[in-house]
Amino acid sequence: MGTPYIPTRAQDPRRTIWFETRPRHLAGRGDPRHITQALRAAGWKNHSDPDYPHVALVSPDYRHTLVLEPQPEPYAAWWRIRSESDEGRWYTEFGGNTPVEILASLTDALLQPAPETTPDVWSALTSAGWTYERDEHGNETATHPDGILSLRRWTVSPSERFFWTAEATLTGGLGGRDRLWRASLDDAMPRHLIAAFTAALGSDEPVQRGMYDVPHSHLVTQHQRGPQGKQLAAAREARLKAVRAAARKARRSAALPTRNGPAPATSSPATVRSR
Repeated sequence: MGTPYIPTRAQDPRRTIWFETRPRHLAGRGDPRHITQALRAAGWKNHSDPDYPHVALVSPDYRHTLVLEPQPEPYAAWWRIRSESDEGRWYTEFGGNTPVEILASLTDALLQPAPETTPDVWSALTSAGWTYERDEHGNETATHPDGILSLRRWTVSPSERFFWTAEATLTGGLGGRDRLWRASLDDAMPRHLIAAFTAALGSDEPVQRGMYDVPHSHLVTQHQRGPQGKQLAAAREARLKAVRAAARKARRSAALPTRNGPAPATSSPATVRSR
C-alpha cells in the first residue's frame, strides 16, 4: 500500500508558492521544524507524548529542554526552553507568533560552543537604526524604527534581578497596546545567547511565507520572489547536514581528553599486600 494522503499544514516546501515577507518580526511563526529538526539533527531526543499536541526535546547531556505546546492565544508562551547545569539555571519562553527564524538564532547558538567574546547587545540594534534609552534605575529599552518591536532589560526595583522582554505590539483602543507576540529571556542566560537572539531581532533580512500565511497581512509586504520549493528543501537539507557535522565534531572533541589523558593510577601488588 502507498502512503495515504493526509491533509496537514506540515507539508513539503515544494507544495507551497513562497513570498518574500518583510518585516520579519511581523511575518508570523513560520515552520517550527526549522527549529525542531535542527535540534534533533544535533542529537536532541524526542520525549513527546504521541497522544498529546506538543513537542518535547531533550539535549544529549540532559542540560537543556525545549517544549513547544500551542496555546489558544498566539501571544501566550508556546515555546519554552529550560537549562539546568552546574553553571546555573535559566528559563526562557516565546509566544506563538515569534518568527522561527528569530528564535532559531538562539537555539542554533545553543548548539555551538560559547564564543571567546560576546557582541554587545545594544550596539547591534542601534546600528540597525533602533533608538536606545537607559533610565536612572538601569532599565534599558531599544525600539525598532516602526515603533512596533522593542527590547527591554528591566527590573522591578533597583539592584534586584533583571529581566529581558522583546515585544511586538500595536496601539490599541483607549491608548493601550495590543500584543502580537512576546519573548521573555532570563538575565541568567549566557550572554552570547541573548546577543544571538537580539542580533536576529535587528536583522532586516526577509523570510519566506505563503501568501497571506501571516497573522497580520496589513502589516507586511509580500512579493513572489526569493527561494522556492526546491531551493528551500535543499537549504533545509544543507542546514541539517551542517548541524549533524558540527554535532559529530563536538562529540569527537569531547572524547579526546578522555582517550588522550593520563592513565589512571593503579596500585602495585606489593602495595595491596601491605595494606
